[in-house]
Amino acid sequence: MVRLDQYDNKSYDCGRGILAQSLWFFIGLPILRCQINPFSGLKSSLLRLFGATIGVGVIIKPGVRVKYPWKLSVGDHSWIGEDVWIDNLAQVTIGSHACLSQAAYLCTGNHDWKDPKFRLMISEIQIGEGAWVGAKSVLCPGVTMAKLSILTAGSVATGCIPGNEILAGNPAIFVRTRIIQSA
Repeated sequence: MVRLDQYDNKSYDCGRGILAQSLWFFIGLPILRCQINPFSGLKSSLLRLFGATIGVGVIIKPGVRVKYPWKLSVGDHSWIGEDVWIDNLAQVTIGSHACLSQAAYLCTGNHDWKDPKFRLMISEIQIGEGAWVGAKSVLCPGVTMAKLSILTAGSVATGCIPGNEILAGNPAIFVRTRIIQSA
């Protein structure tokens, strides 16, 4: 039997105190998510102010949610599309020139379904240089997308995606190799 009345999350440390968390949730996050704020530079500066590492030329569209900016690193010239949710209980690292399309969901936390107390489990997500997360895709805890890999729209990644590979479906499986044409 599952005993959710005995669930205990006290061992989880988000990495900041209650004041920093409150400032983020009540001031920073609403500004980041604001649909009428189209300015990526302002959003990047806001995330940096709260501890994120954000490279140059990063594009952040309206509606983006980040649980804990101090657990986020984004490389240069990456794109984060409308309504992307970075649910980062653990570190999320996004390489340079990576693209997260609209409504992608990056989930670093889950629960142990074998544990009657439904214990929290967290694991980092890493997205490599030039990788592309398709619209409405889900990256589960512990996923690593290697350089130039693609997870197609609406797919669910539960494991690692090798470099230059395109995966699709739920669960995502290999479709083909990504070949970049020469300029």
